[in-house]
Amino acid sequence: MTAPIKSNLATNLRFACDTRPSITAICREIGINRQQFNRYLAAQSRPSPYNTGRIARYFGLGPQDFELPEKRFQELLETPAEAVGPISLLRDGFPGNLPALRSYAGYYELFHKSLSWPGKIVRSCSLIEEKAGQITVKSIERIYDPDLEIRQFSKYAGLAAYWRNRLFIVERGMAEHSFLSQTTLMPFGEHQRTYLRGVTTGVSWRQENMPYSTRTIWRAVGTNPDKRKLLEGCGLIAERSPKLPLPVRRYLNSEGENHTLVTAR
Repeated sequence: MTAPIKSNLATNLRFACDTRPSITAICREIGINRQQFNRYLAAQSRPSPYNTGRIARYFGLGPQDFELPEKRFQELLETPAEAVGPISLLRDGFPGNLPALRSYAGYYELFHKSLSWPGKIVRSCSLIEEKAGQITVKSIERIYDPDLEIRQFSKYAGLAAYWRNRLFIVERGMAEHSFLSQTTLMPFGEHQRTYLRGVTTGVSWRQENMPYSTRTIWRAVGTNPDKRKLLEGCGLIAERSPKLPLPVRRYLNSEGENHTLVTAR
């Protein structure tokens, strides 16, 4: 017989469930198996970080709130800090379909045409990984332009979501004065995850922070690549260079407008 797990979670979860018509309805609305949910209530097992997040969002709370002392939890549940609304709906969008998104975890080479360096492809790198039921994204962009004597080293952090065979990534630069960027990606084929193609929107680094959009393509390089070599590969590459993988050259250099620069009117 499994020994009960010492935690406030089970006690607080039972109290939260008492505020709803039935446990069956709760399980149905959250999408959790009733038998498994009963094990949470009996402190025989703990929900995964992903399921903890789903349960918490159902009750309008944060995952960490279920570990609060009983009295504090009951006060918080009766007057939740955040009502259900647009903000919570937006947060619920991440990570979306977590089981499907997990298959995209790992390191990537990123390629996109640069508005700041016409005729060049920017190659950077990124890591997609799971943390506490969310899928995080960390990206590094390193550029050296000897002609203009420019050295640029930028780091970005963000979250990823997966909906209907599409990846949605929102990142923010880690510098003091940074911007948000948004990338939408899709695989070339249903079972092909080596290359992900899509569009990134953001602001130009050297064009007075003007908004732009550009095609981007991500190349998966595995879960344990040579990280030093991956970082050393970051930089500027001529858009027709044979150093670029063929799918990258074809996608980024195909006919049609590749950037949209939004100017003030």
